[in-house]
Amino acid sequence: ETFEMLIRLAENYTSTLFCNAYRSMAAEAAVHVQEFFTDVGLFLFGTDASTEEFVNRFFDTLFPVVYNHVINPGPTDISLEYAECLRAARRDIRPFGNIPKKAVGQMGQSLLPSQRFLQALNLGVEVINTTDHLHFSRECSRALLRMQYCPHCQGLTLSKPCMGYCLNILRGCLADVAEVDLHWQGYIQALEELSGALSGAHGIEHVLLNFHSLVHDALVQARINGPELSEQVNKICGPPVRKPKQSPGCSFDQNKDDQVLKMFSRDSEQTLTNRRKEFIRHLRLYRAFYGGLADQLCANELAAADGLPCWNGEGLVRSYTHRVVGSGIKAQSANPEVKVKGTDPVISQIIDKLKHVIQV
Repeated sequence: ETFEMLIRLAENYTSTLFCNAYRSMAAEAAVHVQEFFTDVGLFLFGTDASTEEFVNRFFDTLFPVVYNHVINPGPTDISLEYAECLRAARRDIRPFGNIPKKAVGQMGQSLLPSQRFLQALNLGVEVINTTDHLHFSRECSRALLRMQYCPHCQGLTLSKPCMGYCLNILRGCLADVAEVDLHWQGYIQALEELSGALSGAHGIEHVLLNFHSLVHDALVQARINGPELSEQVNKICGPPVRKPKQSPGCSFDQNKDDQVLKMFSRDSEQTLTNRRKEFIRHLRLYRAFYGGLADQLCANELAAADGLPCWNGEGLVRSYTHRVVGSGIKAQSANPEVKVKGTDPVISQIIDKLKHVIQV
């Protein structure tokens, strides 16, 4: 939602530029501005578009409008065929100097990390949702039943399992989940690094909210070089072919979005950066979540405190005497309480996705 709001605000700034400084072509330009920011949104939310392609398309489609209203204004509009010739010739004529190239560079540097960041967040949600709804094996269910409810048959309703006994059962039941741990830690580290790349001059906030000033520079350059550009256009497209003039006004309603955008002013650059940092800082607390889940459950909720009599699966004892195994699938071959088979295919799939997103 914040990214969507940012795109709308950047579009708002760019449309306002045309309304304030180039009113005669504001209505025509608004269509191309809207198309450009739609492309920005589509790219951010995961389409395989090329930033170079849609930035160039914007300047290609803007050129006939600028030619008609700034470079060679006349009492009538240029024909559609002539406008098409101008659009096709824009890259050879270079009416906006190196501004389109600069815009391509800026958009590429800022939009790609942001796209990756959003993709990574969606995967994080998928990992959490998947591990939240795992189906436990029959062996695990039986072991949990023995640990939690079998003491009741002996009238031991208040007894708690021994720490070592609890760890063996939960580490066995959560062996699959523990396999996610290493990759989850790598994922959070990758997110931290990526978040750093989203700030500053190459950050998406800075680039999008200042796009209108790049457009302004491009228009100024076209106006200054007007006579030369007219000559070049005549050589390539011939003299202008005109049609009756439309009556475009400034169709952009500056007040329309004011309520929504008030909360998201230029300070939003700072706000979005701070929100991202706060999010990463919070996520860091859960870096070892999957590896330590069994231990956390036993220590915080399930197992008896040290020194107290505890349930070992058969009766009440002073201490648990069996070997306590480590976390993860490999360690479970020696687990005396739960038999664990290979990794769950659902977990394997999640791990593959985490590996992929870290690499990306």
